[in-house]
Amino acid sequence: MAEASEQKRVTVVGAGWAGLGATYHLAQQGYAVTLLEAGPYPGGLVAGWKTSQGNSVEGGIHGFWYPYSNIFALVRQLGLNPFTPFTRSSQYSPAGLEAESPIFQDLPRLPTPLGTFLYTKFQRLPLIDRLSALPLLYAVVDFDNSDEAWQRYDKVTARELFKDFGVSARLYQESFEPMLLVGLFAPGEQCSAAAALGMLYYFILSHQPDFDVVWCRGTVGEMIFKPWVESIEKAGGRVLTNQRVQEILIDSDGKARGVVTNDQTFPSDAVVFAINVSGMKQLVRHSSTLQSSQEFQNLMNLGGIDALATRLWFDRKVNIPHPSNACFGFSPTTGSTFFDLNALQDEYRDAPGTVVEADFYHGNQLLSLSDAAIVSMVQDKLATCVPDFREAKVIDSSIIRVSQGVTHFFPGSYQYLLPAQTGFPNVFLSGDWIITRHGSWSQEKAYVTGLEAANLVIDYLGEGEKAGIIPVEPDEPHIELARNINQSIRDFSKIVPDFWLP
Repeated sequence: MAEASEQKRVTVVGAGWAGLGATYHLAQQGYAVTLLEAGPYPGGLVAGWKTSQGNSVEGGIHGFWYPYSNIFALVRQLGLNPFTPFTRSSQYSPAGLEAESPIFQDLPRLPTPLGTFLYTKFQRLPLIDRLSALPLLYAVVDFDNSDEAWQRYDKVTARELFKDFGVSARLYQESFEPMLLVGLFAPGEQCSAAAALGMLYYFILSHQPDFDVVWCRGTVGEMIFKPWVESIEKAGGRVLTNQRVQEILIDSDGKARGVVTNDQTFPSDAVVFAINVSGMKQLVRHSSTLQSSQEFQNLMNLGGIDALATRLWFDRKVNIPHPSNACFGFSPTTGSTFFDLNALQDEYRDAPGTVVEADFYHGNQLLSLSDAAIVSMVQDKLATCVPDFREAKVIDSSIIRVSQGVTHFFPGSYQYLLPAQTGFPNVFLSGDWIITRHGSWSQEKAYVTGLEAANLVIDYLGEGEKAGIIPVEPDEPHIELARNINQSIRDFSKIVPDFWLP
């Protein structure tokens, strides 16, 4: 490690998956890294805290899917054991149980997407409706996560895509729309078809085991972020909370020379922003430097989606068949999930009553309700799925309203998303909304883009070894073959009139 006087100074803004990832790697490479977090603790809503009765809560439950190879590698490197085994899941509608998913990796592996459709136990969805998804495979093959594919599909809504490819109304309403509401947090008519294809392929359609998921056995903040921060500090990095960035200082060459917070300035040889869209928009509103940049002006066209995270403690045991559950049909524009925390989290495993987390996405109409009204609404929905909840009594609750908390990948949004490299030579971006060709989504994408930003810093400052990033699993042979044929047809079509599907 270099002497302190020789160390290059890097300021990272935002202590989520992306910011912690960039900070940890750069600190290991000998940089003088300062991580600034606007909130009172690293991780923001993910970090977790206590209710007045001393019960742990966090801003929503976050799953860790089978293809999260980089996060799983990080956890092993840190020597942690925070996760449950892989779990089964259920899907409910107002009519009751609709589908049950197995642990797909435990079953004979079939060529994608056969395993997803054959092994999932649908209670009411007819086979003819499931087969109506087959023509959609063309779009799955055609969308290869390239810039050209994003340009082709981004201006089309997900609903239009499924309609144009002949997906039945019932399959859309009972399968694809719920996936969009809990994966992209918005109904299909408000989702980019490109984002829908990317998300569905990564989590469900690329390989049979990809839908398998584990959960943190406590809050992510306590079980992962806290020891991670300790490792960062041992490596020489600083993590400072309650530091809201107001401005970035630029020298005469257009390079960042410092970051200004509410009470001090941090001299910087490079800067990494690792905050969500809403946070970046707020920063642009305060920063005359960023306002002068066309790319950051365009960023203001992006938006977020409202979410609601609730946690209820009941006075008795209620048998919930599976630990994780998704719901559809309760609202045409809002998706929801609920989780049996007695089964998932160590703190509640031996609790005398039942502890349930119920999260709602695109919950615009819910955020204005009183806490009491929300608790009543949540219990009613739980009782529709699991009738025994109707007789249970709520003895503690936590209601967390998150306005504009998650990225909205609306049709046409791709043109406003930013790459990791900005117009300022030593300012880099990371987060789950950043353009990357890696192919991952959600928490894995945030962490990967943090590593990618760290590698750009190393390229720019010229010191240290780059982070190794595990690529997503390659396409299965029949998908790769189909994509090669499709690309050859597209290449040929460039010299003839454009009559191919978009």
